Amino acid sequence: MNETAPIISATDVHKTYRMGRVRVPVLKGVSLGIAPGEWVAVLGASGSGKSTLLHLLGGLDRPDKTDKKNGSARIEFEGRALGRMSRGELDRYRATRIGFVFQFYHLLPELRVLENVTVGAMVRHGRLGYTRHRKEIVNRASGLLEAFGLGHRLRHRPGELSGGERQRVAIARALINEPRVLLADEPTGNLDRATGESILDAIDDLRERLGLTIIMVTHDQHVAERAERVIRLEDGVIAANNAPPKKNILRT
Repeated sequence: MNETAPIISATDVHKTYRMGRVRVPVLKGVSLGIAPGEWVAVLGASGSGKSTLLHLLGGLDRPDKTDKKNGSARIEFEGRALGRMSRGELDRYRATRIGFVFQFYHLLPELRVLENVTVGAMVRHGRLGYTRHRKEIVNRASGLLEAFGLGHRLRHRPGELSGGERQRVAIARALINEPRVLLADEPTGNLDRATGESILDAIDDLRERLGLTIIMVTHDQHVAERAERVIRLEDGVIAANNAPPKKNILRT
């Protein structure tokens, strides 16, 4: 792959949902490109379409089908259109190339911290593959948790952790399969400011050490300013009047 090319991109992407008989357009022609190793924040108010965009980039949902008016619409990873992937290829894309972090941690309460991280690898490898690679997977999960300062929490359950600790476990789970891109949906939205800053510090450190590409959606200008670049989404389109105080901005 040409390292100057986007690792992930969207071209003229639309997304419309149905509510009964009513069609609700959420994305109205979004185009963007994210370079390898970049940290980009997608900033917008609730309902602007930013979470929908993240789900489309991660292959959790599909954009509207192309037609004569919107014939060029596509989402690509490393130059390959997600829409041309088979179901199995798309599953592997979600499991191995993309890591997801959400505002609400989605940890399994009955599992211990270490098990919550390794479950992502179990999904990737299947039962037999996980058994074969179990030692390697457990060592990697333990290392990630140790890097997040949670080495003493491996046998605790989520209910015994603080909000910041739960989010760190969720990030470790997102990284267990060594993805190229981390998609974070309001990762500090459920945390106080100080805890949120520590999570952003951890994300920035990971990007530097692992060469991750990070796409983070937020409604918080302060959080967005931590990124290298800010994309402002308003009413389903990228705003033309972006002017963040100290970061570069995508213009379309």
